Amino acid sequence: MGYAYQIKDQYALHFLTFQVVGWLDIFTRQTYRDVVVDSFNFCKKEKQLRIHAWVIMSNHVHCILSSETGKLSDTVGELKGFTARQMLKMIETGNESRKEWMLHQFKYYAGRHTRNEKYQLWTHENHAEELLPLVPEKGFIKLNYIHQNPVRAGLVADAEHYLYSSATDYTGRKGLIEVDLMR
Repeated sequence: MGYAYQIKDQYALHFLTFQVVGWLDIFTRQTYRDVVVDSFNFCKKEKQLRIHAWVIMSNHVHCILSSETGKLSDTVGELKGFTARQMLKMIETGNESRKEWMLHQFKYYAGRHTRNEKYQLWTHENHAEELLPLVPEKGFIKLNYIHQNPVRAGLVADAEHYLYSSATDYTGRKGLIEVDLMR
């Protein structure tokens, strides 16, 4: 991981991207998106993760996060590890039509690194960018970028209509994850 993308201030607001290896489109299935949503909700409640914005696209997740405990790196690592294990278990034991191909891909990417025993679902990078309070407009640029992702991808005409995003929360309605609104 490059030094520029490391989480240095463990309490600070960070824009992060969690990418599936090989840009595999795992999140075309609701069941895998729900694993991420449930994990975010768990980390918010049990790990004091502050979730300011998020979106789940077909092969990556963008989010703006901070930590009340000063353990942002640890929480993100736990979240990615847990979601990877859950989704891989679902693929291995479920009725996934792409099962053989997906497991082959995840095994290939695991073989490229010494950290994994069998499969790798997420890349190791988070592309963390600290959003400094001295430059608040950068945070709002990233917020807009996150919410406009489904619009740019042609999935919805209006950002707030995409279910797997915090855009709904910024219109005053409740979304799938309780969000700490940026002001």
